[in-house]
Amino acid sequence: MYESDCTLPIGVFDSGIGGLTVLKALTEALPEESFLYLGDTARLPYGTKSAKSVTRYVLQTTALLKARGVKLLVIACNTATGVSLEALQEAYPELPVIGVIRPGAEAACRSSRNGRIGVIGTESTVNAGVYEREILRIRPDARVFGQPCPLFVPLAEEGWCDGQIASLVAERYLGGLVRDTGIDTLVLGCTHFPVLASAIQDVVGADVTLVDSARTTAEFVQDMLERHDICSTTKERSLTFLATDGARRFARVGGVFMNHPLDPADVEIVDL
Repeated sequence: MYESDCTLPIGVFDSGIGGLTVLKALTEALPEESFLYLGDTARLPYGTKSAKSVTRYVLQTTALLKARGVKLLVIACNTATGVSLEALQEAYPELPVIGVIRPGAEAACRSSRNGRIGVIGTESTVNAGVYEREILRIRPDARVFGQPCPLFVPLAEEGWCDGQIASLVAERYLGGLVRDTGIDTLVLGCTHFPVLASAIQDVVGADVTLVDSARTTAEFVQDMLERHDICSTTKERSLTFLATDGARRFARVGGVFMNHPLDPADVEIVDL
């Protein structure tokens, strides 16, 4: 059994700011828990880096979070999960670790009635086929259709989550997806994408279920806390933000993802 101080925070790591959608879901699902979030904003995006580099970054950030004291780690980054999850688990066998891909894949398999599942994400995530492999491992009869949506990331970071621009971009990427593939489930395979869920749903239609890996990851975390008996036993909750660069931008964009303003003074810049 994993032994840890139950009062320690849950560590949440992302290559940048998109993982704050996962943090938001976690804080809503686990109101008694404390969280320590680290965004490696100095080295984003991870999607353009080699697997070796990404794994090195993940191990460095985990070492920092471990030194600060965390009882569980959430990798709130699709690229880092796909490339580095196994290496991280081998390096820190005593630390419970959850990535965002498996929860999203399991939720998609449960949701789909016809086994035709769409996955949208960055080009690196879709082209790497990480969701497709996990979905087919769980449900071998499924058919998976990937669609890169790279412009969704800057739209989310600019806060252009609805309105004409978001609708036009969503239509361009997804307008023919349901018609051409017959999917009944769509995985939002990037942590930026949940803030665009309304525009995406309008395009794909009400009959297509959107799977938000942020919410499903929160469910996995709650289950792991209970299984390891490390649920918080204190009412003193904390929420700490760390970044490797750009506190002001982190706060501005992070406020969109967290759905409430963030103060740059509350973002601690750390050196890895």
